[in-house]
Amino acid sequence: MSANPTIEQSLVNTQLNAAILLRNDWQLDEVKALYALPFNDLLFKAQTIHRENFDPNEVQVSSLLSIKTGSCSEDCGYCPQSARYDSDLTPEALLPIDEVIKSAKLAQDQGASRFCMGAAWRSPKDKDIERVVEMVQGVKALGMETCVTLGMLSDKQTKALKEGGLDYYNHNLDTSEDYYSEVITTRTYQDRLDTLARVRDSGINVCCGGIVGMGESDDDRANLLIELANLPKHPESVPINMLVQVEGTPLSDIESLDSLVFIRTIAVARILMPKSRVRLSAGRNEMSDEMQALCFFSGANSIFYGDKLLTTDNPMTNHDLALFERLGIRSGGSSYA
Repeated sequence: MSANPTIEQSLVNTQLNAAILLRNDWQLDEVKALYALPFNDLLFKAQTIHRENFDPNEVQVSSLLSIKTGSCSEDCGYCPQSARYDSDLTPEALLPIDEVIKSAKLAQDQGASRFCMGAAWRSPKDKDIERVVEMVQGVKALGMETCVTLGMLSDKQTKALKEGGLDYYNHNLDTSEDYYSEVITTRTYQDRLDTLARVRDSGINVCCGGIVGMGESDDDRANLLIELANLPKHPESVPINMLVQVEGTPLSDIESLDSLVFIRTIAVARILMPKSRVRLSAGRNEMSDEMQALCFFSGANSIFYGDKLLTTDNPMTNHDLALFERLGIRSGGSSYA
């Protein structure tokens, strides 16, 4: 930075100091200024904040299993599990509990510390929650953290999951409020915010992020991060997904996002939410090792591994472990905060 910094650079420096105080009042012009920084400056600032809150050479590893696949009534334009799209996906009913526990044990043996279970529902039935609670309890008995994503929840269902010992609930905002209706019409943005409020108020940790590369604008990406950072409490886990283009879904032919824009998004997420785990999620199968390394440098410190992410391909576990070794990264879960 020059000896006479510009007004914009001075503004960004002020923002960075405030970010460490866990702000919940970010404005669009501030976040756009961060995105507009020279690439090296942005990554340096993100890495500086990352080091103040986490071990820079540690990445938390999670594994994700689809416990109920397909036949979803929603119309999310990116999702092959929607019953509205012909994606050649074979629907599967809710898995037996022993099969889920077996998968969790395998993930644990391969180094995962958190086991996430996803079900393609708009909203689960109460009887479904009873079975999911048994799964949660079985996974916790292995000594693993638990996370589920089941769609929208009622107060009763949220309470049952909390009493069952659930650690994290995933419910993504997906994109900005302005762009949301271009991707999903069967539920509102407020529906998602209401479920997040139930989860947060119950004391369950919130896992909430979004998807980029769905044809959204630069402002939409900035506004997604603002929505996340300006929640009453920052999500403990923030998955940032790159769209996986699945044949048969409305977004299968969308233009791919510039990889440097994705890396910038990781860096800005780290700056806005300095104490949250930022998870490098869907889309890693299409990312080079070098792109993933830059994402880790930018502040991503959590991944899903295993050969599947619900229904889409993910890098093989042994490839991830080899990349970790090349980068000097170890799996773990503790932070300095």
